[in-house]
Formats: sequence, structure tokens, C-alpha cells
Amino acid sequence: MNIIVRLIGTFALSVSAYAAMPDFAIAQQTPTVPQPETTQQTPTVPQPETTQQKICSFDAVENLLPSPTGEQSLSPLSYLAQQGFRQNPDGSWACYVRVEQKQERYYTLFKVQQVNGKLIASSFLNNGSLIEGQDIRSLDLFMMLIEKHTKTNQGNHQSIRRYLESFIALVKQGKVPPSGRGYLFDQPSRGFILYNTATGGELKGTAITININSPQNLGSSPVP
Repeated sequence: MNIIVRLIGTFALSVSAYAAMPDFAIAQQTPTVPQPETTQQTPTVPQPETTQQKICSFDAVENLLPSPTGEQSLSPLSYLAQQGFRQNPDGSWACYVRVEQKQERYYTLFKVQQVNGKLIASSFLNNGSLIEGQDIRSLDLFMMLIEKHTKTNQGNHQSIRRYLESFIALVKQGKVPPSGRGYLFDQPSRGFILYNTATGGELKGTAITININSPQNLGSSPVP
């Protein structure tokens, strides 16, 4: 029988001290450079359709996960199931990945949950390091949540994405120590990003976390 290491549980985030950063300025539009005209029309060749990869599609672990118990509750975060996430009994949504060289084991890679009215999403590091592709998919996950659950307008999305991308890159380079210090990326929703220590339950280590204190389009918040 395969030995399953269940690294699933609630986690407490030390976010008591936030450092407010200046508001984002909307980036100016880059002017479109006109392309040179050609005298001969080139036939349009249909391009093959590309299937967008799910955020949670690193490795299938369905055969390792226990069967769901009972009916899953309706959740305003149910769209995460389309990205390969799985709902836990506590109402949180998680993405799991196998441990390298130990294919019978897995751990939580991403977790999204409501806690006391806040929307919290974390990307967990493997022994202090991001696995291949985790930086881009973390960014995609964070931006999906920001677009769906904040009032941030479309014009500011690029600025926020660049800011979060830079923060994740600094963590990847080891230039940001784990702490409870949060950096403000959206004033109206009181949205912060931080590199924190994950404690509590069975989740240990560090995580890159966004904390949206005033999320939109969410129902009542379950408390783990």
C-alpha cells in the first residue's frame, strides 16, 4: 500500500504588520508601431487552436487523494475546480503535486480559502524553493482572484501583475526573507502580498500569499 503523506490542514498567517506601499500608477499605453505594407497578399493560414493549460496541472495525484466525503458545498470559488483545484471539507480549495522522486507522496502547492471575511491564497515553496513553472502559475492564480474579487479596473491589472511578478521574482532569488510584513498592491480592497511562514495544522514551511481584506463577490465566510 502506498504511504500517503497528507500535508493538508489549516494554516495561520502572521500578517499583523503590513507595510503600505504607494498606490500604483496606471502604465501608459505603448504606441502601436504600424507594420510595413506588403504589395502581395499572403493567404491566411488557419492557426491550430491551443488549449490553455490549467493552473493546477503539474502532475495528476487523483489516485493518491482520498475519496471526497459527503457532498461538496456550493462555493463562490467553485470556478477553481475548472483549474484543477479540489475542495476540502473545510471549504478551502487546494492544488496538490507529487514529491519529486517519491511518487507515492504529495503536498499542497496552492491553497485558496476564506477566513473571517478575507480571501487568502497561498503558493507553498518546496524546501524554500519554487518548483519549475510555479512562479508563473502563482501569478496567474493571484491575478484570477484579483480580477474576480476586487474592484480593480482593467487599466490597473497590468501594473498589479508587474508588481506581483517582481515580488515573486525577488522571493525566488532569495532577496525577500519570510516575515509577517505585507506589501499593499490594491488600496480599495486592502490587498497585500507577503512572503510568510506557514504554521498550524500540518502545513509547515514558507509561502507567497495574497491577502484580500475586502473581497467582492463572495458569500459568507467559513472559519476553519
